[in-house]
Amino acid sequence: MSGILEGKRVLITGVLMESSIAFHTAKVAQEQGAEVILTAFPRPTLTERIARKLPKPAKVIELDVTNDEHLNRLADVVGEELGGLDGVVHSIGFAPQDALGGNFLNTPFESVATAMHVSAFSLKSLTMACLPLMQNGGSVVGLTFDAQYAWPQYDWMGPAKAALEATSRYLARDLGEQNIRCNLISAGPIGSMAAKSIPGFSELADVWNHRSPLEWDMADPEPAGRGVVALLSDFFPKTTGEIVHVDGGVHMMGA
Repeated sequence: MSGILEGKRVLITGVLMESSIAFHTAKVAQEQGAEVILTAFPRPTLTERIARKLPKPAKVIELDVTNDEHLNRLADVVGEELGGLDGVVHSIGFAPQDALGGNFLNTPFESVATAMHVSAFSLKSLTMACLPLMQNGGSVVGLTFDAQYAWPQYDWMGPAKAALEATSRYLARDLGEQNIRCNLISAGPIGSMAAKSIPGFSELADVWNHRSPLEWDMADPEPAGRGVVALLSDFFPKTTGEIVHVDGGVHMMGA
């Protein structure tokens, strides 16, 4: 029986650890029939080691989403490898330490600008860099952390995720005529490298211990990865500009 991504070619960013949502997205995508290519920065060799744990080999290419030279050559490099793309996964986020951990009121603009560039504007940059390869339409899926709320310790990553969510909606508006869908998965907290970089992350994650209707396991990124793969597939042909929550239900709980 063929998988839901049979014959699809997918570029996935952000595979840094086996515990990352991006890794499990790549794993499930391959299991569902996709041909996968990975991007990495700043240490492609680290991603290459992690990629060896995937069910099938996956080429890793260096990509700094804030580097125009990297972005300008991306279509040529990926095109040589896969011929084209049907899906793109944006799993990229970063904020300097002084933009996290309770320092919201004192964070300088330079740090805020970095967080916005890497975590939000890069969705547009990555999508436009891949656009020449998506001649038959496709699906762009990003990862957010519900930006409706002010989370403890999350500080300027909150506004950055809000900007990411807005960027996804505008991309959905402008790329719909090319049959390209843009959606986001809003995942609950996962014990990934990104999480470990947030001072006081355990305080944020503890919310799920008390408020999640479905039992939430911070050590299991696969449910979020499955959500990404579902949005990459043709099972959502007319869904765009959407945010699908894979968070155990915390997003809908009242006080």
